[in-house]
Amino acid sequence: MARFVRLISSLAVIAASATSAIAADLPAAPAYKAPPVENLWNPWMIRVRALGVVTRDSGYVHQVPGSGLSTSDTVVPELDISYFFTPNIAAELILGVTRNHVTGTDAIAGLDVGKAWLLPPTLTLQYHFTNFGAFKPYVGAGVNYTWFFDQSAAGAATGVGVTRSRLHDTAAPVVQFGFDYMIDRHWGWNVDVKKVWLRPDWSGTLNGVTPISGKVNLDPWLIGTGITYKF
Repeated sequence: MARFVRLISSLAVIAASATSAIAADLPAAPAYKAPPVENLWNPWMIRVRALGVVTRDSGYVHQVPGSGLSTSDTVVPELDISYFFTPNIAAELILGVTRNHVTGTDAIAGLDVGKAWLLPPTLTLQYHFTNFGAFKPYVGAGVNYTWFFDQSAAGAATGVGVTRSRLHDTAAPVVQFGFDYMIDRHWGWNVDVKKVWLRPDWSGTLNGVTPISGKVNLDPWLIGTGITYKF
């Protein structure tokens, strides 16, 4: 019995020694490292801007040779939403409303034509330059479609002068340039300039009887500045 116990003890010592030797030969397990935190890229950007609408002050009435039309300039709030297909290519949708006042010039100087509200959504495709650090300039081109609503003629109440005035909805090409200056990953400052070749047809009635028509060459510069937020 004592010999059996000694045999078992010897085998245990040999097994322990072999296990230690094998463990010593095995490579050490690599230290655990937490996976890096991903900086997820979000394609959406919004901007809120103050927008100056500076019109060309040009147009005419067909029935009055030498006539001209002038349109008012305005400052309005504007919202735009951008979607980046890549860090360089984006589409921008511009939303806002403005009011326009048309008056006569030259041969019809002093004639108050009327007023109208404009809803001019504009869609552009842009290229953004990304190799200037926080300064991110861009250029773009696209199309504008302007709806005119809540239109009123200056002489509608009295029956004298222009008693009916209507600007017709129309599409127009657009070009733009601008830049964002990013203060941090999300917030920045934007400056944007667009040129729209907007020339709606116009029709109306003079003194409640005589139909008249023409064209208003708005051709506005849209000059805006405001806050950028990148998601």
